[in-house]
Amino acid sequence: MICYLIFSWILFILLQFSGKRVGIIGLGRIGLAIATRVEAFDCPVNYYQRTKKDYPSYTYYPSVVGLAASSDVLVVACSLNEQTRHIVNREVIEALGPKGVLINIGRGPHVDEPELVSALVEGRLGGAGLDVFEDEPNVPESLFTLDNVVLVSHMGSGTHETRKAMADLVLDNLEAHVLKKPLLTPVI
Repeated sequence: MICYLIFSWILFILLQFSGKRVGIIGLGRIGLAIATRVEAFDCPVNYYQRTKKDYPSYTYYPSVVGLAASSDVLVVACSLNEQTRHIVNREVIEALGPKGVLINIGRGPHVDEPELVSALVEGRLGGAGLDVFEDEPNVPESLFTLDNVVLVSHMGSGTHETRKAMADLVLDNLEAHVLKKPLLTPVI
């Protein structure tokens, strides 16, 4: 579902996706799934996260600004914490530039939304695909009028299979608790 949304945004905003340099902030489970899929379009994959991992096919950047400067498309797929709040700020947006596209599938507060809106309106950023917003459920009105933005509601886990797996996990945890077995997903 998430990758479908990403490709919809990219295809809507870009004329050609093949060969575009894709930067991913957060190369965890979701980031890796995105990387695998964009590789099929001959897109070089670059990434940023707190610690460099051994991904021979992907190039690590020690800063988000450096990653943005080396990307045509920047995908935000990291978890939200104090270090990642506004990880995409004015400096990152400027580095991505007027032909760059920002895709935020993480959390709204990852992006400094007033800076994003300003950059889109002024043409300092080429486009954006957003399914999360800083002050959800409120979406800045000015985003609705822009033709270089794709907005959808956040539905990354909204498949029947995923929802069934979530329900099954709850039931399995309840069963483990009742039987005094270790929980599959304990809360600490």
